Amino acid sequence: MSDRNQEATVYVGNIDEQATEELIYELMLQAGPIRTINLPKDRVNQVHQGYGFVEFMTDRDAEYASLIMNQVRLFGKPLRVNKALLDKQQRTVGTGAELFIGNLDPMVDETVLNDAFSSFNPVPGSVKVTRDAETGKSKGFGFIAFDNFDDSDRALELMNGQWIMGKQVTVNYAFKRDGKGERHGDEAERMLAEQAKKNNYQTATLRNNLASIPNRPPIAPPGFG
Repeated sequence: MSDRNQEATVYVGNIDEQATEELIYELMLQAGPIRTINLPKDRVNQVHQGYGFVEFMTDRDAEYASLIMNQVRLFGKPLRVNKALLDKQQRTVGTGAELFIGNLDPMVDETVLNDAFSSFNPVPGSVKVTRDAETGKSKGFGFIAFDNFDDSDRALELMNGQWIMGKQVTVNYAFKRDGKGERHGDEAERMLAEQAKKNNYQTATLRNNLASIPNRPPIAPPGFG
């Protein structure tokens, strides 16, 4: 939605497949009135992809939601909730932990690829299979982004040469988009990622301190936690 107020929107990730859009709405409503909610769905099976966006009426409610709803457990899984604008900025900067997955079977879609790499914690919504613009058919390769190089290194080590739907896939760091022929994962990117990790830790500590200040605590409906 191009007219969505990003300042009043939170990103909600790590959503269990059992959770419905209505359930997420009821949970987030405790932080304040909601304008819109969107959980992107797989175009084939119409099941949500484990993340979504909730737009509140005010920026303050969105900030409050990111403080009190982050790490709330739903069906045993801790939700990841933060301001969507901040999350978008972080993704734009990126860590550089992006992998190229080649030799994919034509039947492999985003859901299959995500399932194959799910144990390595890919960034929600980052799993993409490249398709022909006219036919929509897979070109036989895709990309997956990670929050850190520990996860991407582990995925590269363990998944390169593995079989997915009858074909042995190749895994390598993706080429950078600057056209210079360099791949992600170099020493400079790793140093920047390490610094970003320290900054994120400091931000999380500040948010935890703010969350401890008495405010309008939500009352969780039955079944949450």
